[in-house]
Amino acid sequence: MKPKVIIIGAGPAGLTAALELVRDGRMQPIVLEAGDDVGGLSRTVEYKGCRMDIGGHRFFSKSDWVMDWWREILPIAADQPEARITYRGRDRTVGADDTAIPADGRALLVRKRLSRIYFLGRYFDYPITLNASTLGSLGPRRLARIGASYLLALAHPRRPERTLEDFLVNRFGAELYRTFFKDYTEKVWGVPCREITAEWGAQRIKGLSVRAALRHAVARMLGKKSGAPARNTSLVEQFLYPRLGPGQMWREVARRMVAGGGELHLGLRVTGIRRAGQRVLGVQARDAGGRVYDFDAAQVISTMPIKDLAAALDPPPPPEIAAIAAALPYRDFISVGLLLKGMRANSQADSQHANHMPPDNWIYIQEPHVKVGRLQIFNNWSPDLVADANRIWLGLEYFCKEDDDLWRLDETAMIAFAAEELERIGMINRADVLDGTVLRVPKTYPGYFGAYAEFPRLRAWLDGIENLFLVGRNGMHRYNNQDHSMLTAKLAVEAILAGRSDKAPIWAVNVDDDYHEDGAGSR
Repeated sequence: MKPKVIIIGAGPAGLTAALELVRDGRMQPIVLEAGDDVGGLSRTVEYKGCRMDIGGHRFFSKSDWVMDWWREILPIAADQPEARITYRGRDRTVGADDTAIPADGRALLVRKRLSRIYFLGRYFDYPITLNASTLGSLGPRRLARIGASYLLALAHPRRPERTLEDFLVNRFGAELYRTFFKDYTEKVWGVPCREITAEWGAQRIKGLSVRAALRHAVARMLGKKSGAPARNTSLVEQFLYPRLGPGQMWREVARRMVAGGGELHLGLRVTGIRRAGQRVLGVQARDAGGRVYDFDAAQVISTMPIKDLAAALDPPPPPEIAAIAAALPYRDFISVGLLLKGMRANSQADSQHANHMPPDNWIYIQEPHVKVGRLQIFNNWSPDLVADANRIWLGLEYFCKEDDDLWRLDETAMIAFAAEELERIGMINRADVLDGTVLRVPKTYPGYFGAYAEFPRLRAWLDGIENLFLVGRNGMHRYNNQDHSMLTAKLAVEAILAGRSDKAPIWAVNVDDDYHEDGAGSR
């Protein structure tokens, strides 16, 4: 009988680990998922023929292994144009795969990336692009203040960089920071930027600065003449995307994993992790009806929130370690789906649609007098995310704390609240709202403030459990993208198969890597 690897969570990290173990064949993965579907934060939620992507997932990575892995699971559709994707300093053109596309549409699309900021009723490129449109929209007075504060930041940078505010002011100057970063970031996290560690900025937006924006503007101008691509991958302009949303990728991974001999148990929430000294012996899980299941474990790969993991350990961690885990901060997430007849016309929206749908994948709402943080336009991710091509299918993203006033609003009230906010900032008329739904996702964003300052002690203690491997976003309390989560899973599997207990390579993912997404709420 093959040794059992218990994998907690069926998101990108958990399913990547499971499929890699099946492909190797020496051990059997058993995946325990508390929800009723796979994909974790990368799942696709369906509502009356429409599909919602929780947060928006661009399928782009600087890792050759990840890109090839995705394309092996879902080929690029034959009707898609070639995409130029640049990573590791190399330009790579990807096009339709030779594999026949299944009749059910299991395929990747090539999508053009467009994200903008909506501020003072105007659209600005995001990440900030210092082109004529941006400079003109800022106006001469604000532009002068931005220039002066940036020069001041160059001459007198804040040292040491302790907080996210220090990090951003040093790279953009105080005025640009206040204009385009402060309000949105504080919407996401619910605390001032001066209370968030600079580590978050170094991890998420390390490659962005005024200098990077200027280089990107020049590269784009040269690219129009010479085909030279921009080199900052935070500014990638094309990406791959599953035709039916990101959940299509992970459902196919789960299907292959089970077909290869792995197990997948949906609706089982882990409630106990038995250990003896520095080794895990087994995992206990409970279904919605209260029935308890016990699984023996040779190895355990966990993607569950560390706060919950520590609470499930039996015997528990030392009191000081348990206290750090219990106090780890999280930010929770609400996505409101709105189906519209159309949106209000805006001369800056560059829309070619009669219903005035903007061309963006998502729009960052910088307006400080509304709570909505970001707006997804699902039609522009894939036309198959919306049931009727004549309608606009939006996802309004709210960042909150579980059980706060916003979280407790019932579905009808939340839909009305979201529609009123979009009307107030001039994007829609509430009369054009045809339908809506609400999705609540707890512990979406691991926080980099409060008890996080003591996280190294917690990590060191957990790493001391020889056969327990922490991977993924919540599993590591780290704001990983799905490709980073996949790489942590790959390294955990390699360590398990090699009989190693060293966790350092896993924690090195997304630290020195120079691929980072572009903003405070990026996925």
